[in-house]
Amino acid sequence: MRPFNNRFIQENLYMSKKICTFILWSALTTAIYAETYTISGIITDAESGETLIGASVFEHNTKKGTASNAYGFYSLTLSVGDVALTCSYVGYTAEEKKFFLSKDTVINIALKGGMMLGEVTVVAHQSAIGVKGTQMSAIEVPIEQIKNIPAILGEVDVIKALQLLPGVQSGTEGSAGFYVRGGGPDENLILLDEIPVYNVNHALGFFSVFNADALKSVTLYKGGFPARFGERLSSVIDIRMKDGDQSGYHGNVSIGLIASKFNIEGPVNDKTTFSLSGRRTYIDVLTQPLIKWQANQAGQDGATAGYYFYDLNAKMSHKLSDRDRLYLSFYLGDDGVYAGMKEREYTEDIYSGYDPKGETVTFKEYMKMNWKWGNLITALRWNHIINNKLFMNATAAFTRYRFYMDMTAESREIYSQRTDIYKATVGYNSGINDMMFKTDFDFKPNPNHEIRFGMNYNFHTFRPDVIAVKEEITNINDYEPIDFTTHNDPIYAHETSLYAEDDMAVSDMLRLNAGLRYSTFGVQKRFYNSLQPRLSARALLSENVSVKAGYSFMSQYIHLLSNSSISLPTDLWVPVTKRIEPMNTHQAAVGGFYKWNNLIDFSAEMYYKTMDNIIEYKDGASFFGISTGWEDKVNMGRGWSYGLELLAQKSTGKTTGWVGYTWSKSERQFNRKGQEINFGRPFPAKYDRRHDFNITLSHKFSDRFDIGATWIFSTGNTGSLALQEYYPVTDPHMTGYVNTVPYYESRNNYRMPDYHRLDLGFNFHKKKKHGTRTWNIGFYNAYNRLNPFFVDTATERDSKTGKDKKVLKQISIFPIIPSFSYSYKF
Repeated sequence: MRPFNNRFIQENLYMSKKICTFILWSALTTAIYAETYTISGIITDAESGETLIGASVFEHNTKKGTASNAYGFYSLTLSVGDVALTCSYVGYTAEEKKFFLSKDTVINIALKGGMMLGEVTVVAHQSAIGVKGTQMSAIEVPIEQIKNIPAILGEVDVIKALQLLPGVQSGTEGSAGFYVRGGGPDENLILLDEIPVYNVNHALGFFSVFNADALKSVTLYKGGFPARFGERLSSVIDIRMKDGDQSGYHGNVSIGLIASKFNIEGPVNDKTTFSLSGRRTYIDVLTQPLIKWQANQAGQDGATAGYYFYDLNAKMSHKLSDRDRLYLSFYLGDDGVYAGMKEREYTEDIYSGYDPKGETVTFKEYMKMNWKWGNLITALRWNHIINNKLFMNATAAFTRYRFYMDMTAESREIYSQRTDIYKATVGYNSGINDMMFKTDFDFKPNPNHEIRFGMNYNFHTFRPDVIAVKEEITNINDYEPIDFTTHNDPIYAHETSLYAEDDMAVSDMLRLNAGLRYSTFGVQKRFYNSLQPRLSARALLSENVSVKAGYSFMSQYIHLLSNSSISLPTDLWVPVTKRIEPMNTHQAAVGGFYKWNNLIDFSAEMYYKTMDNIIEYKDGASFFGISTGWEDKVNMGRGWSYGLELLAQKSTGKTTGWVGYTWSKSERQFNRKGQEINFGRPFPAKYDRRHDFNITLSHKFSDRFDIGATWIFSTGNTGSLALQEYYPVTDPHMTGYVNTVPYYESRNNYRMPDYHRLDLGFNFHKKKKHGTRTWNIGFYNAYNRLNPFFVDTATERDSKTGKDKKVLKQISIFPIIPSFSYSYKF
């Protein structure tokens, strides 16, 4: 296909002009500010040199302020005169600067950790997300709080922490999948250092790929999306990696029940820092003795099998000058399954009517199998301070997800006069590659405007699937060996986007964030484009109370093909086509926010969301890793969801955590002609749940002991069950047993029992000569609640009547699970 056409170029030029006009119009507002100068700089942690995201800078005389961006840069333009500046960040001692402003001034600020640092949870983006900011439907979960949340088998998990927040629902028990405000699992944009991650799961979804030791911040956006985010419908998870400690070498080592991990960071020289983290499970190592014993019992000496996963995170930061800094980010993670049987040899005596004496035959057999799937992400980023009001971030990145499998089996039968050989090989691979180039600008012409604009180009390569099967046969007659390869050609797509947004103060009471995003997608001679307006507003009723409203329109150009409730490596990403159009969503939300006594943040939000062109499998259709003909297996329809979310969050003091509640409803309807599902009637979405209630708390008793606890309650998921059966119409002359046919009244007609569980974690700390050691003891599902993993019908014999009857059987796989780990921080 041609990479671009005239329409593509014209559309982009036209939208570029509109967006640039919008930006210049906002910038012209600076003209009304006579004789002003700009204070700018970088805000960092005084001890580590790590940049602080969302630190507040406030000038007391003018009551004007700003916040540092994702790279710690701030800019504040004020009139000539006396300045009383305060820079603050939760968990740090505020820094005050008093001086007379008579010229542009650069002040780099290094904040020191306060006395309460060990007892508080740092909350970044406070000015953007809190009572006074325009952003709504967004929550930051601090890394230290994530580490205190009890986790299954003791493995700290970022995604599972987000599942505990209002508006976010988990999938099946124990899985890392999540569903935001009625959306699907492929509608979440997950960014690691601003680069999309396509597969975020290990172990079929029971763990996520993110090692908390390598991370700096995690922010979830559920709605009110700023224009800088796009290309997914339901949520954005913005995850940032640590830059590296400038002051010295620090790190930690942890040994758990199923995995070990490490993190080390420090300076290379006075301008360069690094951060390196790794994690690997050793389930395969621990289970080897059992597997070998079972193999020996079955007479298969030398057989082996195992499963493992690993993650490797690395980041380097280099200061070129006071205005320029380079970042290199890297992530590599894989899951692996292997199995094999060393060549074994045995003999048998073969007899036949032609040879009553028989012949001794020697058999030689071996087998090996290897599966591997995972992500590779690398990004080179350049930060440049163009002037004291304009900041640029340019990025070149590559991201890849791939899955491959190969299996070989061979058997030899050695006779006195000949050798029969049978050998079979099977291979499968699929994946997606992205090459991305993006540039983002932060422009702060004056305290009343914070303008962001930028552009992004993404070259997608979809590699749907390649399957190869080959048999090699020697001396075996009357058998035609199989030798074929089937594949779908790679699909290339060009995706671009332009955006601009302005966070503007209309008055002391009213603040707006207005933005526009324009995106295009070219694939297989088909061109799609979308103009997406965004608007958020905040009315400040008092210093501690505000109301907010937001609207966003989003478009998505790719789909995830999967027919399982757990994450499988054979799940495929595919682009839109001529028949399958981009998905779109409109979402509106309104909410109230209150900060009590500077300790607890309360919020209440209501939302309504519509979704168009979403896809579902047709009745009876399924997908097993082969993309051929997938368009014929799905129907397009629409959906809607609405709900109420309540949150109380405490982020300072010895007791921290949150209490969240969600009431929601999510439905789907497929009533287009020829694409009906459920007879065209509305039906509940798979993870439609009416009530979700979560309590997540941690308490520090002393420097030596703290605890974490989580209690979860939710109404059950939905599913399709055949609650009745009937005998098909048959020939009356036919005799014998006739199978019954299951009757499904409607799709997702059954709701599982309510779900609830309690998780506990206990941490015992002790300071050593060179660091601090910690023992963690945890209990997943502490009171051993048998929650449903799935429910199905079964046949049981009635003890009274002696007749068979249909009953519902609940399968539960997670009883109480204890865990422990040892870590040493230095």
